[in-house]
Amino acid sequence: MRKPKIVILGAGYGGLMTATRLQKQIGVNEADIVLVNKNDYHYETTWLHEASAGTLHHDRVRYDIRDVIDRQKVEFVQGTVEEIKTEENRVILENGDIVYDYLVIALGGESETFGIKGLKEYAFSIVNVNAARQIREHIEYQFATYNTEAEKKDERLSIVVGGAGFTGIEFLGELANRIPELCREYDVDFHKVKVICVEAAPTVLPGFDPELVNYAVSYLEKKGIEFRIGTAIKEALPDGIIVAKGEDQVEEIKASTVVWAAGVRGNSIIEKSGIEAMRGRVKVQPDLRVPGHDNMFVVGDCSLIINEEINRPYPPTAQIAMQQGEVCARNIAALVRGKNELETFKFDNKGTVCSLGEDDAIGVAFGKKIVGAKASFMKKMIDNRALYMIGGASMVLKKGKFNIF
Repeated sequence: MRKPKIVILGAGYGGLMTATRLQKQIGVNEADIVLVNKNDYHYETTWLHEASAGTLHHDRVRYDIRDVIDRQKVEFVQGTVEEIKTEENRVILENGDIVYDYLVIALGGESETFGIKGLKEYAFSIVNVNAARQIREHIEYQFATYNTEAEKKDERLSIVVGGAGFTGIEFLGELANRIPELCREYDVDFHKVKVICVEAAPTVLPGFDPELVNYAVSYLEKKGIEFRIGTAIKEALPDGIIVAKGEDQVEEIKASTVVWAAGVRGNSIIEKSGIEAMRGRVKVQPDLRVPGHDNMFVVGDCSLIINEEINRPYPPTAQIAMQQGEVCARNIAALVRGKNELETFKFDNKGTVCSLGEDDAIGVAFGKKIVGAKASFMKKMIDNRALYMIGGASMVLKKGKFNIF
């Protein structure tokens, strides 16, 4: 009797959690498991802001996929997904194709520019390891060349961060620590440097506790970060941005570095494959399956689950993706064994922590608000826990964060 084939697309938090849990739950004689990923490594998306600012080397944020999968149970295929042929149970890769009996879509998100002119051409996005390395090198180059020009251009030392959500604030926290180091290294006057955060919403970290938001803004402002709240980016230019506050006020901000951190959508492969979605995110059934496709699951950034308490989608986070991966693995194992009753996914929010650099943070953990060193400690523990859940103690020892105090 032919063994069913389980194909997992993407080795982010959701896909890798699904793969590592399936390899423990399904025997080699029960099913074939194939994990497909563009790169041969997994990267910690929640650490990319550190690599982008240059406070953490980019190699620290990634590890080899083969180090965490059981290669006797899981076949790894390095390849780029181009389309999913749902009617044929087939995935088209850049070089070939794969048929499946069960499919897990965990392709991760993409940057959402909301159609703002010039963003794709002139702004950086913190989307992967290579993008993070490019941002770090670009910023360092601006500082390195500032004093070498006959006419010093202050916009070289101006950095605009578009968006004051999680990624934007965490990146600003790292920049606040990194900039004094760059100033010392390249003999640049710290007071010449400008870091401006532009946010269209009326507040920083929308949805976060106002007291914690005030703490974060005050902390970052003391470190020289300037906030333009309720201000929308209208256009990105080769040497800065155009912003609008209200209907009549338009201003050009000169800057050699623009980093867009304000929008994430699902994956365009979803729409290309004809799967019903909202901005690349599939509103999955309670068991994480795609409506109308009993053999397809979606986890991570590509899935959309409504938080019924506030009637809004849960934000796509590593925490929810990993929990989805665990439930998805159990449900696929049940289907492989001929069981039709599947588990309903319920998000267990264990808290949220937003870092403000190396030694400060804000957050809510176990229902309590925390700030400062205590929150920073919690953030590092969360990062280490994610490593442990997928790669065990050896991965924590290899990649973990131990500079706790």
